[in-house]
Amino acid sequence: MRNWIVLNWRELLARFALVFFCIALWNKGLLYGAIIVLVIAWLNDGGLSKFARLIKEPLVLGILVFCGVWVLGLLWSDLAIAFQSKWKKHFFLLTFIPFLSLLNKARLPWAIGALISSYLSVLAIGSYQWAIQGMQGVPWLNFSYLGYSAALGVGVILAAFTGCVTSSKGYKFLSWLLALFLLFLQFNQSSRGMLVATLMALLLMIVLRYRFEGKILVSGLVSIVAAIALFAISSNIFHERLIQAGADLQLIQQGNYQTSLGYRFAVWEIGLHGIAEHPILGHGTGMAKQYFEEIIVTYKQGIFKNQPEFQKTVNFHNELIEIGMQLGFLGILAFMFLLWCWFQSLKRHRMDLLGATMVCFIIMAGLTHAFLLFNRIPLLLLVVTALAICWRQHEDDSAAIDQKHSTGNEKTMNP
Repeated sequence: MRNWIVLNWRELLARFALVFFCIALWNKGLLYGAIIVLVIAWLNDGGLSKFARLIKEPLVLGILVFCGVWVLGLLWSDLAIAFQSKWKKHFFLLTFIPFLSLLNKARLPWAIGALISSYLSVLAIGSYQWAIQGMQGVPWLNFSYLGYSAALGVGVILAAFTGCVTSSKGYKFLSWLLALFLLFLQFNQSSRGMLVATLMALLLMIVLRYRFEGKILVSGLVSIVAAIALFAISSNIFHERLIQAGADLQLIQQGNYQTSLGYRFAVWEIGLHGIAEHPILGHGTGMAKQYFEEIIVTYKQGIFKNQPEFQKTVNFHNELIEIGMQLGFLGILAFMFLLWCWFQSLKRHRMDLLGATMVCFIIMAGLTHAFLLFNRIPLLLLVVTALAICWRQHEDDSAAIDQKHSTGNEKTMNP
């Protein structure tokens, strides 16, 4: 009886940790507490004893190597400065390990239900604030338009993936309808970079899925391009951002970099200059902001020195520049290894289409943002990856059991 009570509490804690984490993804305040609960539940569930099995999962290895390189970079950085930077957010990726370890067939529906319900709740709140109150993002959750647009992009990818792989015409229609609805909402958010990342990932998915079916490929691409054109024409926010981009380019030509695009061009140029100075190992973990503040005053006779008055610089708004600035070519290699492992984890579970699309989305989003420094969206992608892996594993296990029973029955009937 005592053993049953202990096991029961262990199971309840594991399920609560998974559900709480999926809900807390959308709130910064809850997220830290959810990570603590997740780790406690993982240790209580014998997580350390399962580590040897987990390390065989490519993405686990990729995350450990990537985070290890950031720790290694402390050896050639100024520790007093390094720990004031945002690079520590990369260690949120490690939550994939306890989350995946806790998942099993009995707990999977709880985690999926929590993620879907929390996502739909955020979607409903964001849609209301855009349609009724004319606001961007989800201010109630301290969720900026950038994060909300990225969350919509993830939803578009998952809905489109379901539409591509399902055999049911009804589910296929509903999945693509949901994908188009989410894409419409994303066109009405101000983030150009996240929108482009979603569109590139979506087009790649269609090409990869139907590359051997010419007629379907052409009709699919034409349909998506037509939908994109319709959403672009009907979105006032999209028009405003295009006009703003044109005005920014004109000001840049006049030497004025105190605009959204001008600011990015300035930090990118300084970042590339910093990488060229230390291309192999970079300037050290957490040293990017310090380098920027020091060099901006004298770089090219100070043409960018007034940029901090326009916008406070917290990162280089480009994943490769952000990593390369601090860790050089070593860090960029670790990042590429992480993405390769991410793809390999999904590929080995026969979801290479989803893997390729996810990696494309991360790369494209990283062209204009330090994507992995986002609090919630990289974790959302990791949770989706873990759920997909677990679902496929137990689907394969069930198929193997059915095949074994079928073989056994045949041997019984034909001794």
